[in-house]
Amino acid sequence: MKKLLLLGVAVAALAGGSALAADLKFKPGEDSKFNWASYDAYKKAHGDLKGETLTIFGPWRGEDEKLVTTVLNYFSEATGVTVKYSSSENYEQQIVIDTQAGSPPNIAILPQPGLLADLASKGFLTPLGDDMSKWIKDNYGAGQSWVDLGTYKGKDGKKAFFAFPYKADVKSLVWYSPENFKEAGYKIPATMEDLKALTEKIVKDGGTPWCIGLGSGGATGWPATDWVEDLMLRTTTPENYDKWTTNELKFNDPIVEKAIDEFGWFAKNDKFVDGGAKAVASTDFRDSPKGLFGVPPKCYMHRQASFIPSFFPDGTKLGKDADFFYFPPYASHPELGKPVEGAGTLVTIAKDSKAARAFIAFLQTPIAHEVWMAQSSFLTPYKAVNTATYANDTMRKEGELLTTATTFRFDGSDLMPGKIGAGAFWTGMVDYVSGKSSAQVADQIQKAWDGLK
Repeated sequence: MKKLLLLGVAVAALAGGSALAADLKFKPGEDSKFNWASYDAYKKAHGDLKGETLTIFGPWRGEDEKLVTTVLNYFSEATGVTVKYSSSENYEQQIVIDTQAGSPPNIAILPQPGLLADLASKGFLTPLGDDMSKWIKDNYGAGQSWVDLGTYKGKDGKKAFFAFPYKADVKSLVWYSPENFKEAGYKIPATMEDLKALTEKIVKDGGTPWCIGLGSGGATGWPATDWVEDLMLRTTTPENYDKWTTNELKFNDPIVEKAIDEFGWFAKNDKFVDGGAKAVASTDFRDSPKGLFGVPPKCYMHRQASFIPSFFPDGTKLGKDADFFYFPPYASHPELGKPVEGAGTLVTIAKDSKAARAFIAFLQTPIAHEVWMAQSSFLTPYKAVNTATYANDTMRKEGELLTTATTFRFDGSDLMPGKIGAGAFWTGMVDYVSGKSSAQVADQIQKAWDGLK
């Protein structure tokens, strides 16, 4: 297996010290939307690294690799550094193999905080320093949340900041058809109480409020975990959410059962869901949002992350045919502010060098974000970027959710041990929508967690 993984790594040498202006997607100085002043200042500070090579290992392949290449070209052009980017279909296993073998990349980029925490505890990552954690706190929306996400115990047992957040995803979204809402006279709900009232009004008007699908092959059940995580952030404190992901707060605690039952309020009512409650577990999550677009629509709302437009019918125009609103907080819990659940990638130094430090500094420039923002599939909580560079209004609105959030929390199931977050939690949610009570499901998930000891 190790040989197969090693042979399977595709290494692509990107534009390096000889990068030409022609390699740059947007010519510096020509488009005023971009923060070229920050790029020029960076170039003056780090433009003396010709001859250095930087190896980067990350999760981006295919189209995403092409997009990250456009960003890395600016780093190469500014510094003279030759960049070599690599990825693997099994990148989580590959980074473990490489670090344990003593052949790590300079920069390791991963979307799994738990895996990075494990690498840091074994001494495989280099702390980025207190100045960097302070910079994140001051410059990112919900900055302390991002600092916490990148802070782990090192080999010496002391906590340090190891992981720079770059490229985020938002999950706290409800998708809808503006035309259908306008025709029915429905308004965007500002609170969870409003959302529940709208749900009931749609039924009263003879419609079906929600499309919900948990089907995903061997991963069936995961969309429900996102619902529960979002509802945890809206019914209890971020501190309790954190304790829940480590099992300090037990899965069968009343706090967790309450969040599961809040999900059940939407998903276990036959009148609220297209196809009735029994269809929730069997409907594929990729097919679920299609109900928004029928005439008449099969449903009016679909809660799902920022990636779901990929599964909308061909020709769907975002902002016109489909749009989203923020999954709202409870008016009864004003102390919880405006929480956002999501995911993202974290940049770490696995093999220290001048070029590695210069790369982390590059990520502090708006240009490192704006170049990808201007193309597709990139959101950032960095408050200094010009949101006018986002490729479309939908991405811009999603990005503004990140910069204005009071709390950001990473997908909880991804922070839990694999057998729980990608196992017992998934199956438990399927059992729940199929008829089991929140107490029964919470007990069985907690039993699975206890079995890990």
